[in-house]
Amino acid sequence: MTVKRAVDLMGGLALLILFAPLIAAVALLIIAGTGTGAGTAGALRRRPVGGLGGRTFTMLTFRTKSPLAALPLLLHVVRGQMSLVGPCPLAPGHRESTGDGRRRLSVRPGMTGLWQISGRSELPWEERELLDLHYVDHHWLGMDLAILARTLPAVRKRRAAARTPLAPARVA
Repeated sequence: MTVKRAVDLMGGLALLILFAPLIAAVALLIIAGTGTGAGTAGALRRRPVGGLGGRTFTMLTFRTKSPLAALPLLLHVVRGQMSLVGPCPLAPGHRESTGDGRRRLSVRPGMTGLWQISGRSELPWEERELLDLHYVDHHWLGMDLAILARTLPAVRKRRAAARTPLAPARVA
């Protein structure tokens, strides 16, 4: 077992235990809000993604547009399908996973990564791809810890910016 995998396993388990009550509460709120009564299956969204070595797995997220949607990803981290830090998970055969981008399949996709702390959806596709490939080529434990430390502040900053209305332009 590599040091990265050990950190993923221990960190993933610790976070899963810590957030277990929150995970259960979010699942119940989603189920109650949809009125499906379909159990936790109704609370989860399934999406096939390419993992380490190109092996496909079904990624689970909550059916919500909040950062809480990612909590079920901790299960994939513990199972070894994902890492806490890595390139953005993509659908199998996605154009960023072909050609030169195939290098991204040499590491596990991550819950967070350089793409997450650098602007996520505000970034052009090409820049996100470059950040992912930079991570693949240069990752090490120190980089992972720095990315993990910057993830929560980056998410908070994006959420605050989304709530703040734009100030009207001043006319001189």
